[in-house]
Amino acid sequence: MLEIKNVYKTFNAGTVNEKVALRGLELTLQDGDFVTVIGGNGAGKSTMLNAIAGVWPVDMGKILVDGQDITRLPEHKRAQYIGRVFQDPMMGTAATMQIDENLALAARRGAKRTLRIGITKKEHDEYYELLKTLDLGLENRMTSKVGLLSGGQRQAVTLLMATLKRPKLLLLDEHTAALDPKTAAKVLELSQKIVSENHLTTLMITHNMKDAIKYGNRLIMMHEGHIIYDVRGEEKANLQVSDLLQRFEQVSGGSLDNDRMLLS
Repeated sequence: MLEIKNVYKTFNAGTVNEKVALRGLELTLQDGDFVTVIGGNGAGKSTMLNAIAGVWPVDMGKILVDGQDITRLPEHKRAQYIGRVFQDPMMGTAATMQIDENLALAARRGAKRTLRIGITKKEHDEYYELLKTLDLGLENRMTSKVGLLSGGQRQAVTLLMATLKRPKLLLLDEHTAALDPKTAAKVLELSQKIVSENHLTTLMITHNMKDAIKYGNRLIMMHEGHIIYDVRGEEKANLQVSDLLQRFEQVSGGSLDNDRMLLS
């Protein structure tokens, strides 16, 4: 479902601030894979997601989604393939619009605009049932402005919006990092439920090694712009945080320098 072939990305090339973010990155995801991504500071995790989403062009290599070469497609044209939830709960939604209006925007993504009525009764009923699955009581607040919701509620709505059109690929970019632990756990459970029920191919960046082990069927560790560890199935399920730290030191030749990961 996703193929990243020999991808390179350098920022500020030829200057004193030159930074090689991705170096020969290779990654293949099968249909339905739920892959968690961990790594130290500057490992290339977010650069990889931004390269897939088309935030910036890559210097070299190819990116394919479901066999389609999207390497040179602009960001807005990749929206038909990709759903994304950001770290900041304020992104991904229109704060001054109602919950149902935000869902309607997501449902119309990529569709031709018309002058018909904003939200039909049929759509309203569909959004009601969708919101009900979140178990947050939002189905009874459909006309509330999204900007009035808590961070966790907003991320839950963003999750629904990102998956409403059943994307080929779902990108979760540390989407619980800005939430308190209890709310983060709730949003992660919702993510797992939505991914599983819709059989979505998913890449989830997290700084929490316990979450990386607990969720998904595969875990990859990045360092200096490429993948240094790739584990799945039963081997992944039996991992401990200490195993990941040890593995990182063995493969990278140094200790992990990400305080957020170590404190988690």
